[in-house]
Amino acid sequence: MEYFIGEALLGTDAEVAHIDLLIGDKNGPVGAAFANGLTQLSQGHTPLLAVIRPNLPPKPMTLIVPKVTVQNLEQANKVFGPAQAAVAKAVADAVEEGLIPKDKLEEWVIIVSVFIHPAAKDDRKIYHFNYSATKLALKRALTKYPPLEKILYDKDRARHPIMGFKVPRLWRPPYLQIALDVPSIEACKNLIKSIPQSDRIILEAGTPLIKRYGVDVIRELREIAKDVFIIADLKTLDVGNVEVDMAFEATADAVVASGLASNETLDKFIYEAQRMGIYAFIDMMNVPDPLERVKQLKEKPDVIILHRSVDAEQYGKAAPKWEALKPIREYYQTKKQKILIAVAGGIQPSTALEALKTEADILIVGRYITQAKDPERAVREFIHIFEQKELWSDIDLFRSHVE
Repeated sequence: MEYFIGEALLGTDAEVAHIDLLIGDKNGPVGAAFANGLTQLSQGHTPLLAVIRPNLPPKPMTLIVPKVTVQNLEQANKVFGPAQAAVAKAVADAVEEGLIPKDKLEEWVIIVSVFIHPAAKDDRKIYHFNYSATKLALKRALTKYPPLEKILYDKDRARHPIMGFKVPRLWRPPYLQIALDVPSIEACKNLIKSIPQSDRIILEAGTPLIKRYGVDVIRELREIAKDVFIIADLKTLDVGNVEVDMAFEATADAVVASGLASNETLDKFIYEAQRMGIYAFIDMMNVPDPLERVKQLKEKPDVIILHRSVDAEQYGKAAPKWEALKPIREYYQTKKQKILIAVAGGIQPSTALEALKTEADILIVGRYITQAKDPERAVREFIHIFEQKELWSDIDLFRSHVE
């Protein structure tokens, strides 16, 4: 039994129209839902047949199900008036225009879920928006919109209009990761306010910051960095799943464990992070052979950090093991798994080009930015280097219209 599903949101203000619909065989699941909806009434959500005018329903027969509880006669008139007529007219026009095959008029039924905001006042807008949204939802249903390619293209670019913020993913490297390693929440907030906004910039709640304020510091950072990818640098060494859960509840997008932890801890850490839908970073600071360390794990991290410690850097020891980047990437390719590789440890504009030549996906920069007298200028120095290699552009740069 074939059936199709469509959705559309059109319009503005309180009269905005949101349509969800099902169209399919009378003898299938849509037909059963149609009959149940018409006969099993509920308080405030009474379904009704779409009619162009009283005594003139369209074909296929169409059932309207209000999304919002109808609380008074004025609201009922919006549903039993402009919305009812709009849906019916859209179905009739879709038949006339050939969108709905005429040989299916008696075989199919349609269920349309209609949103009418209680504050909606303008009947013309209600009709106009619901007519267009129903037509669009029908077209999308019958053309099986959206295609997978569009979903994958837009999923990390999209911002839900009601939610009001975007949830970024690390899907288009390279990135500049700013390590907020200053243990002062006010200093970190001021720094975030001063740096340029860009899809290429991600933030790290550094270990000193988290040790002072706890993982809930991430919530405070989100007050001024709503659309930014934020990493909790926990440097986990034990009870990996517990620390992941703590960071997840604080809305972290990613968590960092130390590569010096046991295999059991890291496997639990990575499994729990991926189960929760956030990224698992493994920091290979002081790990002699990062590739061999990865091979020992049952669960593979999403991001590997090749890292020279601040203390070692100050004494001129432990040069960054960026040469491990290529074999790690090749290993993941043999596993047909994705991997992002970050490099950290005293990165400045003078060494950034060298890191980019190794095809690093993420440059982690701390003190050069966080301790700068002019953090914005420091960030722009890195932006300029990315631009030289034609690696810096915001994700939505060439989009002129968003559905």
